[in-house]
Amino acid sequence: MSLDLEKELENISVFPIMGEKLDASNSKSMDFTENNLKLNQVDLSHTEIFNNYVFNELSQAGKKYGYGGYLENRVIYKRSAHFQQAEPRCFHLGVDVWTEAFHPVYAPLDGVVHSFAHNNNFGDYGPTIILMHQLAKSRLYTLYGHLSVKSLENLKEGQEIKKGEKFCELGPFPENGDWPPHLHFQVMTDLMGKKGDFPGVCSASELHTYSKICLNPSIFI
Repeated sequence: MSLDLEKELENISVFPIMGEKLDASNSKSMDFTENNLKLNQVDLSHTEIFNNYVFNELSQAGKKYGYGGYLENRVIYKRSAHFQQAEPRCFHLGVDVWTEAFHPVYAPLDGVVHSFAHNNNFGDYGPTIILMHQLAKSRLYTLYGHLSVKSLENLKEGQEIKKGEKFCELGPFPENGDWPPHLHFQVMTDLMGKKGDFPGVCSASELHTYSKICLNPSIFI
């Protein structure tokens, strides 16, 4: 991250994307690495079973949200051929917020709709929106994946979205890419020419490149 961008992010006021700040009072950190031995007992390929695991964890902790995953080396992507390439993709480039389907999502900053798409593969993003934000000296892009199909209705590229405006919602499975309901949220400095999609998970050999482009999103949640 450039020093100019780092200073800008330190000094801007951000609206929390879930409508409220996530902290220890309402949220639980979720671990999807091989260190979480509970995952050995979960059939991750069966979305309803995976869903029950996630929401049982939240219920037992008495929390509304689960969160985490930035640059986490995850085992859960073995559930989908979408990530099993010559070199498997397993490093998560954004943050996930796990909560009930249809929870509203809010714009953290003023911006415009850069692009959107329904990335409709098993384990993919499902409905996805990318916003573009122009700061004083820098430009940022924020990606919202695993939305409801309804979130894409009447959307237009270039459409203005105001800070704090509800502009989409979490989708249920299977329309959200067939995942337990959650938001994949990612912050990028460069889209590398892509529209409506951007890698949210990368391989080990790609991590150095993508970790420079994909910023830690914690300030936004």
